[in-house]
Amino acid sequence: MRLSPALRRHGQLADWLGLRASVTGGQTPERDHLLVATETVTLVLGEDSPLPESPADVEDLVRLLRGHVAQLGARSVQGTSALLRAQQLCSESIPEGYMPSRVYLVRLAEATCELTAHVASGAPDAGRVKGRWHWRKPSINVLRGAVFALALACLVLAASVPRT
Repeated sequence: MRLSPALRRHGQLADWLGLRASVTGGQTPERDHLLVATETVTLVLGEDSPLPESPADVEDLVRLLRGHVAQLGARSVQGTSALLRAQQLCSESIPEGYMPSRVYLVRLAEATCELTAHVASGAPDAGRVKGRWHWRKPSINVLRGAVFALALACLVLAASVPRT
């Protein structure tokens, strides 16, 4: 795979993927992090995607994947296995050599894909800010049970009041 030098220059690859503001100073419409992460993972793991040719291509793709892990990690619950695996791979340095660097890139893309699937599935507590309590919306059956219990309590209370 050969990323064009025009895209690599001045961080235009991030602009092409919709990750930065436009040159005019206005904000480009923010693309969904899940969509952008999926596109980058497909760029690495797609069946028609060849391995990157140069070390600079590998570094660009690793940098993008690490950014996606950071963005998706904020939307995921801390301590989940998918997040921990992706963060561990992000903390490692890119190995030297042709094959080890490409293997590392593929492993990082697989971990990012797993994290993307975890966040997209709406896993329990996905998107919860650590340290803040959020009420979950109760199901309809819980609400029905609460109304029934309240009505029964009112009926028992009314029946226990002495008639005078």
